[in-house]
Amino acid sequence: MDALITLLPGDGIGPEVTAAAHRVLKRIAERHGHAFTFDVHLIGGAAIDTTGDPLPPQTVASCRDSDAVLLGAVGGPKWTGGAVRPEQGLLQLRATLGVYANLRPVRVIEELVAASPLKPEIITGVDLLVVRELTGGIYFGEKTRDDASASDVCAYNVTEIERIVRVAGRLASLRRKKLCSVDKANVLETSRLWRQVADRILAREFPKLEVETLLVDAAAMHLLSRPRDFDVIVTENMFGDILTDEASMLAGSLGMLPSASLGDSKRGLFEPIHGSAPDLAGRDIANPCGAIASAAMLLRHSLGLATEAAEVEAAIAAAIADGARTADIDAGRGKALSTTAMTDRILAKLS
Repeated sequence: MDALITLLPGDGIGPEVTAAAHRVLKRIAERHGHAFTFDVHLIGGAAIDTTGDPLPPQTVASCRDSDAVLLGAVGGPKWTGGAVRPEQGLLQLRATLGVYANLRPVRVIEELVAASPLKPEIITGVDLLVVRELTGGIYFGEKTRDDASASDVCAYNVTEIERIVRVAGRLASLRRKKLCSVDKANVLETSRLWRQVADRILAREFPKLEVETLLVDAAAMHLLSRPRDFDVIVTENMFGDILTDEASMLAGSLGMLPSASLGDSKRGLFEPIHGSAPDLAGRDIANPCGAIASAAMLLRHSLGLATEAAEVEAAIAAAIADGARTADIDAGRGKALSTTAMTDRILAKLS
């Protein structure tokens, strides 16, 4: 098939892990006779430095014209406190593309059980999916600040909640038919609306699902004490951001986890869930697995290439099974590979 893929390397380790994912996508195209065209553009701090804008018009145009978008990471201390911040570009991009459903799978690879700080008997066999609402809530609300105070408005409407709960319900129906809705309905009005709408949609449209409702603080605790009990978790923007960073410790490292941000069209935005890690930038030591797994999600969700996606995911698992590790998942063995070498090992499995 023919496809245009926009690459947004971004900041920090973003260019390094994006380059790794780019190599894998090119290999997949060669193996299966696809014609992938790659268009590289600026976002975040790199875009601010060059254009003064964290999301330049040229970047927006490319993303709109593409079949899928692969992002590295944005941000860093260099731009902290500035009037224009890298993260503004990412939020604008999500809103512009209308990608309101963020899918974050968390699977524990057996060989990485030792890399997690949790006990093996707790995390072995964990396979869950967090469905995070991505274009509403406190991140997108009105903001004020002066020398004496600041505010961030958290707002949700019924339509925003309905559509994300439906996405989670459909996905849970295809998995183990268990869904957990997470809110803070004992305190927040937005969460009370969330619970009311979620309860209605799930009861009427997904009656065969086993549904659990948890307050976010309880969910955070249970995610570490009984993670195997979870199948699909659906929650609002900020809660999903926090819980998935916590869940990364189940998989051994933030560097392992991918994400897909989807809307009503096939075009999606795909990125590892880790940040820009500026302390690691330029050292060729970042874990590329999250970015490469994000490329697999791109193949599956935007391009409809499920077989190719499964090959990439199997290559990651096979490389790890053979002992390939970057520093974050090496568990003190002293055998850590560089970003480039880890990518080479994954590419070798694709051969």
